[in-house]
Amino acid sequence: MTTSYITHADCLKHEMGAGHPECPDRLIAVNDHMRTSGLLDQVRVLEAPLASPEDLKRVHRPAYVDLIFENAPAEGYVQLDPDTAMNPYTLAAARRAAGAGVMAVEEIMAGRSANAFCAVRPCGHHATTGRPMGFCLFNNIAVAAAFAVEKRGLERVAIVDFDVHHGNGTEDMFSAPQWQDRVLMVSFFQHPFYPGSGTQDPAPNMINVPLAAGSDGRAAKKALEDEWLPALDKFKPQMVFISAGFDAHRDDLLGGLALVEADYAWMTRELMAVAAEYSDNRIVSMLEGGYNFSALGRSAVAHVRALAKH
Repeated sequence: MTTSYITHADCLKHEMGAGHPECPDRLIAVNDHMRTSGLLDQVRVLEAPLASPEDLKRVHRPAYVDLIFENAPAEGYVQLDPDTAMNPYTLAAARRAAGAGVMAVEEIMAGRSANAFCAVRPCGHHATTGRPMGFCLFNNIAVAAAFAVEKRGLERVAIVDFDVHHGNGTEDMFSAPQWQDRVLMVSFFQHPFYPGSGTQDPAPNMINVPLAAGSDGRAAKKALEDEWLPALDKFKPQMVFISAGFDAHRDDLLGGLALVEADYAWMTRELMAVAAEYSDNRIVSMLEGGYNFSALGRSAVAHVRALAKH
C-alpha cells in the first residue's frame, strides 16, 4: 500500500483578493516542492470529490451549510468575515477540500492506501458549527473524522493539530458531549495569539498545549511527549487525523513559533508510531496553514516523505 496524495485543480481557483495571504500560490508551492522532490512519483495522486451536503451537515449546522451554498457569488466576492471571502470558485474548492478527507478515509478503510495527505484549500480548522472564520468555510478535518465515526463505524478517532493557530472550530465541534468518548483532540498553538481560544476550561477530550512566541522544536517535542502521547496511549485511536498547518515554521511571519522541517518530520514519525500501535497505520493528514511559500513547500515535503515511509 502507498500514501495517497489527494488534491484538485478547483482548489487553485479560490482566491480572496489581491494581497490575501491565503492564496493559490500556497498550494502551487506545495505541489511544486512535491514534484521537484520526486515524491509525486512515490504516492498515489487522486482527485478530490465534492463533499456532499450530508457530509458537511454531520458537523455543521444545516442552516449554515445551506447559507454558504446559497450565497456563492456568480461574480466578484462575498465577504463572510473580515478575513474570509468567497469568489465564484470558492464553493467548489471548499467542497473539494472537505471531500478530500472523506475520500482519504474511504481509501484507507478499503485498504487501497496506508495513509493520505490532502493538499487542499481553503483550510478548515477555524470553521465552527455555524460560522466561517480565519480563512475557513467548512471544517475539513472534522468532516473527515465524523465520517469515519458515523459512516465507517470507527469507535475512537484522534485529531492532532500542530498549526500555529488554535483549531477553535474543531474544538467547538467535538467538545459536545456526544463526541467526547469518540474523538480526542490534541494540539499545540501559539498563545496569546489568534483566535485567542484554547485555554479556558477545555472539554475533557481536548488536550491543548499553549506555547509562547519564540518556542521552537524543543517545546513542540515536550508537548508531544509529555501531553499528547499519554493521552493518545490512553485513548487508543482507531484512526489518526492531522490538521497539518506549517505556519509554526520559523520563516513564517504570520506566526511567531520557530519550528523547522526536521521538527515536522519527527512529529510525523511519532504520530505514525501511534497509528502503528493502535490504528493499523491509518492516518489522514490535511493541509491547514502555512504562508511562507518556500517554508510551506519544504515542510509539506518533509511531512509527506515521512508518511510515505510507512
